[in-house]
Amino acid sequence: MKTIRTFSATVAAIAALTGSAAVAQEFVAKIGHLESAAQNRHLHLEKVAALVNERTDGNVEFVLYPQAQLGDQRQMNEGVQFGSLEATVAPAAFLGGFNPVVSILDIPYLLPEDEAAAQALREGPFGEALLNSFADKGMHAIALWPNGRKHITSNLPVNDLADYANQKFRVMDSRVLIEQFNALDASAIAIPFGELYTALQTGVIDGQENPLDTIETMKYFEVQSNLVISGHGAMEDVVIFSPIWWNTLPEDYQTIIQDAFIEMVPDLVANKQAAVDRALDAVTAAGMNVREAGADERAAFREATFAATSGAYVAQAGAAGQALLDVYLAEYEKLAQ
Repeated sequence: MKTIRTFSATVAAIAALTGSAAVAQEFVAKIGHLESAAQNRHLHLEKVAALVNERTDGNVEFVLYPQAQLGDQRQMNEGVQFGSLEATVAPAAFLGGFNPVVSILDIPYLLPEDEAAAQALREGPFGEALLNSFADKGMHAIALWPNGRKHITSNLPVNDLADYANQKFRVMDSRVLIEQFNALDASAIAIPFGELYTALQTGVIDGQENPLDTIETMKYFEVQSNLVISGHGAMEDVVIFSPIWWNTLPEDYQTIIQDAFIEMVPDLVANKQAAVDRALDAVTAAGMNVREAGADERAAFREATFAATSGAYVAQAGAAGQALLDVYLAEYEKLAQ
């Protein structure tokens, strides 16, 4: 009769033969997120997990749970705070209720279009201050991960900034995003994501803003005729660990983990761009009228909306928000020189 040895039995046998107390991972972290296992965030989390495991000689293991297996984003955020979940990679849009300071990322054209300049902001004093703002919220944030940029669609013409006037756009429930459209003499309506397709189809709203791959995946091209490649809104993820787990790590392991997440950004951006390019081809083939906003139009959009959106942001985030905005303005000015 053939003997079938389980993994745990094999480990026990090895331990008995070698006298080792254990051969299991020394530090194990569950990491939850919302995207599917086939999407960009998860694919690059797998790469980070492999790098960290290799560079810590197998002593740190990340176990990944995609597609909200561990709960919705609010539940995962709370799990990190309470220590029942070691880490999450969360869209910044789902963190404003926990940390209003992060809503600065809703300000249009906050990050430069040049990806190297954008990454300089993420890794410099601005990004550092933004990550540090989570410390008193029971969260240890270690990196910003870019996840694309938003663009505009509408069933009405959007040939220039003047065309935004009197149109109704769906936004996430954000004071900053509402002021973004108010500043363009448009109306903004907060509608749940799951209801967006029907709202566009029935004419409750005229348009919306989302990344190109979302526009294609959710088939908004079926109920929208015009697309403006504006790139006005940065979609950023925040990599957050539970301080309860993080503080058990040796300092060199902490450095290895943070470096691995930052090191992955160029590959993350390149793969996201490939997905965006495929989506653009698909929506164009589906018959959408596609127009790319030029540099002057993008600059005019930022100028028209920055005061109103940054004002709404500070009203929401208070003194901490103003302090971060001041850091941002100083760093942005340096990049522009």
